[in-house]
Amino acid sequence: MLQTKSSLSAILCVIAASVLWGTTGTASAFIPDVSPLAVGAFSMGIGGVLLVLNAKNNLLSDRQKLLSKPSLLFIGSLCVAIYPLAFYSSMRLAGVAIGTVISIASAPFFTVIMERLISNKIVTSRWVISFIFGVVGVILLTLGKTQYLDINTQANNRILGVLLGLVAGLTYATYSWTARQMIENGVNSKSAMASMFGLSSILLLPSLLLTGENLFLDAKHISVALYLAIAPMFFGYLLFGQALRVIEASKATLITLLEPIVATILAIIIIGETFSPIGWLGMSLMVICLLLQVLKTPKLTGYRRRHALYK
Repeated sequence: MLQTKSSLSAILCVIAASVLWGTTGTASAFIPDVSPLAVGAFSMGIGGVLLVLNAKNNLLSDRQKLLSKPSLLFIGSLCVAIYPLAFYSSMRLAGVAIGTVISIASAPFFTVIMERLISNKIVTSRWVISFIFGVVGVILLTLGKTQYLDINTQANNRILGVLLGLVAGLTYATYSWTARQMIENGVNSKSAMASMFGLSSILLLPSLLLTGENLFLDAKHISVALYLAIAPMFFGYLLFGQALRVIEASKATLITLLEPIVATILAIIIIGETFSPIGWLGMSLMVICLLLQVLKTPKLTGYRRRHALYK
């Protein structure tokens, strides 16, 4: 049995956003001479500018609501700015496999902790089961497409990379939770995402002076950079914000575990990466994780309803 129409629509928005985000790795592979830090700063920075331009009327009408809780806006914007720098630095220091697993798998965990401790929302048993399937799936998926786990990486660098991966997961979780809080306070979803990403671009874009070498080297580099800013960042976060109007941030970030599946399939088809059977097993577990979020359980009554965990 499927979720309600509005909930299913929100889930589809997150799935669409995850598909767009899953193309970033393959697109970035076409400009290997550009620093990953520059790719992240440019795509999220320009994406933020586009979100502001798209939501300018909404921002004007919501300005009082946004300014009424400046701490949410400040924390969300800061986390948006930190996320790409922490994520790409984690992969560079700890290796692609470890950095990816830590960053992506930790985000739903951090989100649900914030919802429980700050928003006083209860963790559902379905969410916990989905999370277990999803995290194990991400690990197996990463192992399946990686020839080695960068065992030659220096221990100190690996530890720092893991810590930065946790920072990436925490910042992603935080700005997702922050956006949801803004929306619950009556802010339009476009305004919520645009305000955070717009302010973060003030920090991200100047960093290109230090990291942006070769970013605009030729037409190919410019095309890839613009694609990353427009498709995954602008449209992706527009869809993600739309979804947060209906579903909790913990559920949204859990569904975004679909992103590595898309990235892996594209890497196999376009880049020609190899993929072992253990990776297919991981992908299957992640599909189960997604189905658990899409399918609706029967309505509970009496004692079971009082002790059930909300969806």
